[in-house]
Amino acid sequence: MANKVKEIWKSGKAVVNAWLAIPSGFSAEMIAQCGFDSVTVDMQHGVQDYLSMVQCFQAMDKHPVTPMVRVPWNEPGIIGKVLDGGAYGVICPMVNTPQEARNLVSYSKYPPQGVRSNGPIRAGMYGTAGSYQKTANDDIVLLPMMETKTAVENMEAILDVEGLNGVYIGPSDLGFSYGLEPKLDRTEPEILAIYDKIIKECDKRGLFPGIHCSGAEGAARAINMGFKLVTLSNEVGLMTTYAKMQVNATRKDSAGKA
Repeated sequence: MANKVKEIWKSGKAVVNAWLAIPSGFSAEMIAQCGFDSVTVDMQHGVQDYLSMVQCFQAMDKHPVTPMVRVPWNEPGIIGKVLDGGAYGVICPMVNTPQEARNLVSYSKYPPQGVRSNGPIRAGMYGTAGSYQKTANDDIVLLPMMETKTAVENMEAILDVEGLNGVYIGPSDLGFSYGLEPKLDRTEPEILAIYDKIIKECDKRGLFPGIHCSGAEGAARAINMGFKLVTLSNEVGLMTTYAKMQVNATRKDSAGKA
């Protein structure tokens, strides 16, 4: 299976990514039909587990989206397992040093580039028998999260690690690390300066920076800044935002009868 994320990057465009916190194949199936390029199952802060991740992947299998995962931590067991389960992209939280970035690459790649164990129980279905192992190292997208002051201080050394495809910004934790309120669409000059540097340093190396946004407005702004992957909130945020809008409109337009 071709990795649509890499194909879009090669075309010069940005990837529009969905985010799944709800452990439901039905939710995943619905989101996968909405025009996203990739769909990420959140195993860190969502309420997903490994089996629900597999169910989400199965549900969106017939749709042209790249299945990705945010793993709970930079640990070889879970990284290998989500890849075996069918993830074609791994977003890894709290990567703060070049050694931690090298560890992520090692856990995600088959020998000789890494130490990933062979056993692609679902991922192997993406190709003919035995072909997955020949292409996985090149096909899989690896995005360590840059979301702390320490990571920013180590930015260039992290980006120099061979095998990464870019970085993924967690604006909430990044701001929190600098003593600011945790939120997504940031406007503080000091944070925007960090974004600008990340984009420029990625561009120098042919890497692709991604970022988590709260919706279309922030995502479009991020793309115009130079980000190459944007996440539109998660399905919980999209659902509750629209539901609140509908409830409020009903109350407003019913002349006080509701």
